[in-house]
Amino acid sequence: MVESQLRARGIHDQRVLDVMARVPRHEFVAEHYRDQAYEDHPLPIGESQTVSQPYIVALMLETLALKPRSKVLEIGTGSGYQTALLGELCAEVISVERHPTLARDAESLLTRLGYGNVKVFVADGSQGLAAFAPYDGIVVSAAAPGIPTPLFEQLREGGRMIIPVGPAEAQELQLVRAHGGKPLVERMEGCRFVPLIGGEKYASSG
Repeated sequence: MVESQLRARGIHDQRVLDVMARVPRHEFVAEHYRDQAYEDHPLPIGESQTVSQPYIVALMLETLALKPRSKVLEIGTGSGYQTALLGELCAEVISVERHPTLARDAESLLTRLGYGNVKVFVADGSQGLAAFAPYDGIVVSAAAPGIPTPLFEQLREGGRMIIPVGPAEAQELQLVRAHGGKPLVERMEGCRFVPLIGGEKYASSG
């Protein structure tokens, strides 16, 4: 997976490549999908949600440029796979999931695998989690029609947010950097994520 799907497609951050090689992705998918766990496509995890393809996960992590001391907010815990990768890359991970069943299962698995620097909360991801702000990085694993103001406001000056932005059918990844209290946006490649559900107009169109 690491050589053919990640390094060959331009992922160069060695810390990201190392954790992608180390974290057992098959632990985070259902038993009947485990033979596909290391293939480069999304897999369903229940509640109409998916675990993203490895390349997109690696691209988002590389773009965040995390440091070992970083504190990160993750929107969309899902199965906990990306949460585990974040837990390997930085000091503290605050993860928000709107589905209680997914949150409970992910938290249980992450605890079993020894990720003591991760906290999982059931909440409206479009609002972030201000109690732990500011964050050095924010990764959003669901599509929004625009950059959610509450999330940007929780980003530390100089911090980075990676988020899929666009209509429900197709989006583009955007890197948002906090500079002087304003967002600097860099548009990246196309993608497709499940919609971000919650307040402030971030509702599913389907």
